[in-house]
Order: sequence, then C-alpha cells, then structure tokens
Amino acid sequence: MGMAFLPFAFMTILWGGVGIGLPMFLPKGENQNRGLIQLALILTAGTCWLFWLCTYMSQMNPLIGPKLRKNTILMLAQEWGNTIPDL
Repeated sequence: MGMAFLPFAFMTILWGGVGIGLPMFLPKGENQNRGLIQLALILTAGTCWLFWLCTYMSQMNPLIGPKLRKNTILMLAQEWGNTIPDL
C-alpha cells in the first residue's frame, strides 16, 4: 500500500493556498505588520503540511503492531465467539 494521490494533492493544494495564496491577498497600507503576518501564514502552512505528511506517511507502514500471546488470542476468540484453527 503506497501513498494515495488524492489526499496528497488535496492537502498540498489546501496548505499551498494558505501559504502562497493568502499572503498575496493581505491588504496593503500603513500596517507595518503585513510582512510579519505573511511570514506567519507561510510558516504555519509549511509546518502544518509537513506535520500532516509525516503523520500520513507513518500510517502507511507502521513500525509497531500489536503483539499478542497465543493465550490472549485464544481467549479473545472464545469471548467473541470465533473459532480459530490450531495455532
């Protein structure tokens, strides 16, 4: 299972719009904080996209899975009414 194209493209376009599009639409004027607001939007979009990407990629191939002993598996199967062939 690899990375799906649609979620990657959607989130890239979304955060690209926040980081590239929104700073261009800030009003020009006497406001001395325009550059600071632009920088905040760009950094926010970049870090949010990177955090989403790391989270998404870590779920593609998890490093740690559940480790259950044989007795636990058999107990759960009996409790849930499932039959398990001999392990």
